Amino acid sequence: MACRIDEDGVQRLTAPPADWLASLLQARQTILPKRLGAPGPEAAQLQAILAAAAHAPDHGCLLPWRFVFVPQDARQALAEAFAQALRERDAAATPEQQAQAREKAYRAPVLLLLVVDTLGGDAGIPPAERILSAGCAVQNLLLSATALGFGSALTSGKALQSRALRTLFALAEGEQALCFVSLGTVLSRKPPRVRPAPAQYLGTLVPGQGVRPWESS
Repeated sequence: MACRIDEDGVQRLTAPPADWLASLLQARQTILPKRLGAPGPEAAQLQAILAAAAHAPDHGCLLPWRFVFVPQDARQALAEAFAQALRERDAAATPEQQAQAREKAYRAPVLLLLVVDTLGGDAGIPPAERILSAGCAVQNLLLSATALGFGSALTSGKALQSRALRTLFALAEGEQALCFVSLGTVLSRKPPRVRPAPAQYLGTLVPGQGVRPWESS
């Protein structure tokens, strides 16, 4: 990436900010948790990664989202919650299936849960805006992790809505677990996928005609 590490350990840009940002965005790639190994971010690095989340848009300054760090000594409890969540959905789940559910708790050296509060604070700010703020926060976090050389992934699934997970993380009424965030050193990666071009997701409003495909000039 277009930066250097000075003798004092400070990372400094060696390219114009716009070029550096473009390189950073292009470098971010989802690395499945099973492909993330040690070392993960150290305490100071994790602090910097999490600090990036604070720059997300936040209508009303509600801070409607939070992250929960899952340390290694809590992974067994998470593993059992995953197995219990599976049993909630499927009472006939086999021991092998439950073991596979438990194994997911031990992947990636750093694991966080992203939680959004859809009810607290100003009732005039709808859940959609709160979730959007959370999405911006986690994207900032992912980009910060990428800039420091770490791989990352967001994972979700039916277990997030289970009674077992809600109990383990003591989620209050109105709180939703959105996704887990995994961070670590990339052990292996797939080739970068082709990203959509702006024309594939951008249209132009034409009064009286609706929206037509966008054409660059």
